[in-house]
Amino acid sequence: MAFGYAATFTAVFGRDAADALASFVFYFAIPVMMFRNMATTALPEAIAWGYLLSYFLGVAIVFGIGMTAARLGFGGSFERQAIIGFGSAFGNSVLLGIPLVLTAFGDQASLPLFLLLAFHSTVLFTAITVIIEAGRGGGEALRAVPLRALKGLLGNPIIWGMAGGIGFSLLGLRLPDAIDRWAVLLAGAAVPCALFSVGASLRAYRIVGALRPALVMVALKLALHPLAVWLLVSLAFDVPPLWAKVVILLAALPVGVNVYVFATRYDAGQAESAAAILISNVLSVITLPLILLWLGVG
Repeated sequence: MAFGYAATFTAVFGRDAADALASFVFYFAIPVMMFRNMATTALPEAIAWGYLLSYFLGVAIVFGIGMTAARLGFGGSFERQAIIGFGSAFGNSVLLGIPLVLTAFGDQASLPLFLLLAFHSTVLFTAITVIIEAGRGGGEALRAVPLRALKGLLGNPIIWGMAGGIGFSLLGLRLPDAIDRWAVLLAGAAVPCALFSVGASLRAYRIVGALRPALVMVALKLALHPLAVWLLVSLAFDVPPLWAKVVILLAALPVGVNVYVFATRYDAGQAESAAAILISNVLSVITLPLILLWLGVG
């Protein structure tokens, strides 16, 4: 990540190159990697609902606390308060979560990772859209939410890659050796390129004003979210040990860049979300290794 950030200060790796690399990772490398992982993974007999509930109840907790803190402490428009809540709960699950989880726990973590990714963006994007549009009385916009969510799901190449891999596994098919070697080669680029791309993307964000709400978002995302999920998997739900570690690690991810996308869309909270993205990603260099050590990944 640091190397990717530093590269943006050179003459040969500007914004266009960073965008092209992000597109390669999102549309090619990660979908192929997830297809191969899921095609070679034994599927469980039942979905671990406690696993999903642990994560999304944790999301609801920090989202609510973040939005309440914004309302009581910082004021501003309803949209700004919702964006602060959203930033407290939405992590960088793709470009950082995928390489981090698979590096920490190996291919056996592909299945719990897939299950969360299959719901993550769709649930949270729909939730923030409904909250903001309902708060501002946007009835016509609310009616468009289901179609927009479906389009987002169908247009996500990572979902297609994972779904294709699951179909391959369910049919009992085996990848031909030549295709498997190609998939291994391309998938090998996913982890380093994703991390490099995350670092390069940070160049676009600055810490300009609105520091207090940004720090609230960072504290909730990096500390309270994983703590809440840990309590839920430990006390409320029966979650297998590996799955519990995966969901706690995913909850500990820094603020995702899509928070800034929604802030821009609704013209609210841009400064706070930009600062939170930058600060949380930098601090995650410290917090994520601590989380990994806590989870027993030495």
